[in-house]
Amino acid sequence: MYDRLVSGKRKSQEILLISKSFQQSGATLKDMGEKLTNASPTEVIEMLLGNALHLDASDIHVEPTAKDMHVRFRIDGVLQDVTVLSRELQHQLVSRIKVLSKLKLNVTTTPQDGSFSLTYDGQQVDVRVSVLPSAFGESVVMRILRQDKGALQFEELGIKGLAYDQLLKEMEKPNGMILTTGPTGSGKTTTLYAILNKLNEPGVKIITLEDPVEYKIAGITQTPIDAQAGMTFASGLRAVLRQDPDVVMVGEMRDLETAEIGCQAALTGHIVLSTLHTNDAAGAIPRLLDLGVKPFTLSPAINAIIGQRLVRKICSACKVEYQPAPRLIQHVETILAAVPKNAKVDVPKNLKFYHSPGCGKCKGLGYKGRVGVYEIFVVNESIEKLINQGASNTEIKRQALASGMLTMAQDGILKVLAGITDVEEVFRVTEE
Repeated sequence: MYDRLVSGKRKSQEILLISKSFQQSGATLKDMGEKLTNASPTEVIEMLLGNALHLDASDIHVEPTAKDMHVRFRIDGVLQDVTVLSRELQHQLVSRIKVLSKLKLNVTTTPQDGSFSLTYDGQQVDVRVSVLPSAFGESVVMRILRQDKGALQFEELGIKGLAYDQLLKEMEKPNGMILTTGPTGSGKTTTLYAILNKLNEPGVKIITLEDPVEYKIAGITQTPIDAQAGMTFASGLRAVLRQDPDVVMVGEMRDLETAEIGCQAALTGHIVLSTLHTNDAAGAIPRLLDLGVKPFTLSPAINAIIGQRLVRKICSACKVEYQPAPRLIQHVETILAAVPKNAKVDVPKNLKFYHSPGCGKCKGLGYKGRVGVYEIFVVNESIEKLINQGASNTEIKRQALASGMLTMAQDGILKVLAGITDVEEVFRVTEE
């Protein structure tokens, strides 16, 4: 039973055929769920992968419960129910996934991580597998990493107006730190990859430290972190700086040592890119200070901080104009009234709102794809002084707004009025 699944070429062909069949039939997630309930374990895995790839799902969740096993896809950042399978299928399905991922079949009480690769439509797809023991059996999550979908161009991010001009200017400086901030799954790494693509030229030496390397970029030295072998972000960064880089990307500023080395590198002729987990761009300053970085080291080191979230794009095939509830319109008007005059963006006078009820193109979901909403916080002389003076986060953010910074909510609402997303999506990700 394993032979067909483990054979790479055979497996890839089956998955591609299933995906094409799903696409041509116009089937919905519900239709797929019904087919899964009548399939063998090997066919279930092939169908899950094929249909997940067709739908651009980022993750497949296989979750055991007391009575059955739930399967869900994460599509455009939101989990969608696919089907419920029998408990009898659970052990066989998990075992087959473990074989694919080169995990130990006899280990069921401790977590395991593995991976496998396949070719889909001529492109390599990497699948990272996480197996976690639970009260009702092993829970499996398969993260799908498509190399053809990995790295956007900088211009494709959706940053507009003054924010685009300012960020580009900071990227073109010979040194300094640029951070992206936001929760897990907010697109921080995608933004950094887009910046790397913009900076990636023959005369520029770029090295990254990643945990793990998700997407390969030609012309860049990408180094995986291996804490068990002593390769941490801090030790890796020290080693990277001896490699004569122009640009360094550090996957995350997790501790004081990494942050201090990063700041020193930014002050000594390097562009340093990294991420932080904070609610907004301005929040990165107190976060780094809390880690122990000194204000006089931090303020001259940072060029810009990008706060971001991801919103789902409404389906263009079934997009229609509609009228939201009066309270939502009033909230939108309040947000737009605070847009800085010097932000270099056009605020429409006639507000038009759109949503998508769902169709065959979007598999009835009403959404297809995602786009970022951003705030670009540039550390100018005024903000540098505030940092050195120990000003509060509120004071620092007030100065950034006075300098023309759009908030994520404002950027999101402008994308709503442009017919890219809907107002509910923006409020879902920006309302704390």
